[in-house]
Amino acid sequence: WSLGNQMGNLLKVLTCTELDQGPNFFLDFENAQPTDCEREVWNQVNAVLQESESILSGLQAYKGAGQEIRDAIQNPNDMLLQERAWNSVCPLVIRLKKFYAFSLKLEEALQSLLESLTCPPYTPTQHLEREQALAKQFAEILHFTLRFDELKMRIPAIQNDFSYYRRTISRNRLNNMNLDIENEVNNEMANRMSLFYAEATPMLKTLSTATTNFVTENKTLPLENTTDCLSTMASVCKVMLETPEYTSRFNSEDTLLFCMRVMVGVIILYDHVHPNGAFNKSSKIDMKGCIKVLKDQPADNVEGLLNALKFTTKHLNDESTPKNIRTMLQ
Repeated sequence: WSLGNQMGNLLKVLTCTELDQGPNFFLDFENAQPTDCEREVWNQVNAVLQESESILSGLQAYKGAGQEIRDAIQNPNDMLLQERAWNSVCPLVIRLKKFYAFSLKLEEALQSLLESLTCPPYTPTQHLEREQALAKQFAEILHFTLRFDELKMRIPAIQNDFSYYRRTISRNRLNNMNLDIENEVNNEMANRMSLFYAEATPMLKTLSTATTNFVTENKTLPLENTTDCLSTMASVCKVMLETPEYTSRFNSEDTLLFCMRVMVGVIILYDHVHPNGAFNKSSKIDMKGCIKVLKDQPADNVEGLLNALKFTTKHLNDESTPKNIRTMLQ
């Protein structure tokens, strides 16, 4: 049966093996289109996602002002060098503000999606089935987040540039120099940006905080509705990755990577949001299966993802994490 006759019914529940792991189905990450009832949220989230590629390319092109800053610090009396460093740093700070502002939009988008994908009376599986296009957007947010954080980890210049900016601003305040850029990035904004960039994985932190806030603000909605949505998604990705008849339906190699990133993203999110985390025996995510799927891929494709599981989860090193899972991630 071709993809064609799947279109109307993209997320087909194909097998119900391993009932405790939940149903397994094909989530069409390549072609899902919004239905009428998804349209409003889809449009709102789509407006945010439209920006994500330019945010990533802006981050990728981030060169930093390391040299200019060093020159300025080593020659404190050379005003020309001070000026050059300052003029190099200002546009970078504006760019960093743009990334930070985007994280706030992403947070809002995520909360709208969670609202749609967890509301009664449907189960998480029914939601993912009925709202393919929203599930795909949720996946795209996770995909973006892991890519952003992978890049950010490789750019130590960001924090150096920003702290130079802050030192210069406070020095100038003492000299009563009012700088135009302060209209763009005032002290309060600078504080919030500092906290954001101090995180090893700032976008992921944003998402896990947003998810935790979503759970605490919606007192009538059981935590399980949210965590089950995440664990179901992890399960769907795992099954799709380990089942050749699914992977052969992907039109491009990128979809495979997308699927892996999304699986890892929802695991990390689950681990931060669920009080007991993703690794212990009671977790609804088959961690052993998920890690195995990653380890079966070419090492280059998964090194960053395995590191994300190692270093950005919350509960991996808990006593309650089975030894064999810890060993798999060593």
